[in-house]
Formats: sequence, structure tokens, C-alpha cells
Amino acid sequence: MRALYSFDGDLVIPTSDAAGPWDPGMQHGSAPSSLIARAAERYIADDDFMVSRLTIDLMRPVPISPMDVRIVPTREGRQIKVLDIRIVQDGKETVCASVLAVRKQAVDTPTLSQPPALELPLPSDIAAEEDVFSGTSPFVNGLSVRQAKGSFREPGPAAVWYRVNRPMMEGEAMTPLMRAVATGDFCNGQSSALDFTKWTFVNADLAIDLIRYPKGEWVLLDAESWLDAEGGCLAMGKLADEAGYFGTARQHLVVRPR
Repeated sequence: MRALYSFDGDLVIPTSDAAGPWDPGMQHGSAPSSLIARAAERYIADDDFMVSRLTIDLMRPVPISPMDVRIVPTREGRQIKVLDIRIVQDGKETVCASVLAVRKQAVDTPTLSQPPALELPLPSDIAAEEDVFSGTSPFVNGLSVRQAKGSFREPGPAAVWYRVNRPMMEGEAMTPLMRAVATGDFCNGQSSALDFTKWTFVNADLAIDLIRYPKGEWVLLDAESWLDAEGGCLAMGKLADEAGYFGTARQHLVVRPR
């Protein structure tokens, strides 16, 4: 499968495979969010640090057009690093992000401080469901999914295993951090509180918090959505790999009738 992005000098060039379900000319949120993760890892370039938090604001729909990724360090400490990362397209900022990285240090923590045990089926225990995302967007055609709880087609909480099969950047493998971020962006879709055919609920942001990076290619998102009568909507979920939970994802949604 071809990659979502390639380079033309300093610019990142997206392909049509980055498109999401809302508009064929606009990217799925997972794509530029993963690009932010890649940029942070490349800039820090230090295995002693791990990215613990990414807060990504989607300033406007992200078109399938050349992307200028700009990075400004706002804190360069011995224990903590903070980056400001922005994507500029046609002179407009489409994505603004803050990335926090902390220095890793081995510690022996008490059992009570560990995340809860994973009590959902593993991807190897779930039959493939080829039609879960069938026809929804070019981006999701590059994924494998396994439904562990709930149903993607029906409103309500759901847990889904995701494996990104398509490389993000030409000539590069997906990193664990990029896999976690790409998965986290599916909170609103898989745990929708509303009927897809009658409502839109596009996320305005994405926040990822991690205690470690995932291991392996499969990442689980165990998500739910909260909806208020005045249109406030929050989609949130826990992230896990086959060894257990390692982080959370959160989105604020703009809810509108179709």
C-alpha cells in the first residue's frame, strides 16, 4: 500500500489516501495527528525521552494540499521538553499542537498504581470483520479492525482493535507513538452517541496522554461519548495493547444535524 505522505523539499505532500469520511478533499484527523507525532519524535531524537502528551487543535478542515510542518521548542529542560508544532497550508494554520516529553527512568511502582487489567478479547481471538469500515473513507481502507465490544454501526460505547497497515511516510515504518495517536482519533466514530445518517459530530481537537508506548501492531481503543442537550459532546477512551492499558484519548465534538 502506498504511503499517506511524501516529501517535496521541506513540504509534506499528502495523497488522496489521507481523505476522511466527511469530504474527499479533506484529511482524516488521524493522518495529520500522526504526522505531528512523527515530527515530535524526529525533533527530540533522544531515546531517553518519551512523548507523554499530545494536545492537537484542528483549527479548520485539513485539506489534501502541501503541508509546512513548523516546530518551536518552548521548553528544553533535562527532565521535560515541550514543543509547539504547527501545520501551515496555503498560508493558513490548519493544525496547532503542544507536545510534552519526559525523561524515562526505571522505577519499581506498587501494584496498586498499575492500570486495570485488560478484560477484553485480543485481536487474535476475534474474527476479521472486513465490512466494519467498508466504503467510509480512503484512510480507513488502510486499516485492519477487530470489534472487541459494542458495534461500530450502532450508537453506544465500543472497543475496537486497530492495526494501521499503510505507512504514513514514504520509506518509513510506523512508530508505536504514531500508532497510538492514529487510533485515538477514532473515539467519536466508534462510540457515537448519535445516528450517523442524521447527525455530524466532527472533532475539534485530540488529546493523547500516555504512560508508555504500545507494543506490537495492534492498538485497542475502548471508548464512549457523553452528549448534553445543548450540543456539548465529549468522546473519550482508554488505549491498550495486548499487554494492557497504556494511555487515554479525548476529543471535543461539534454536533450538528445533517
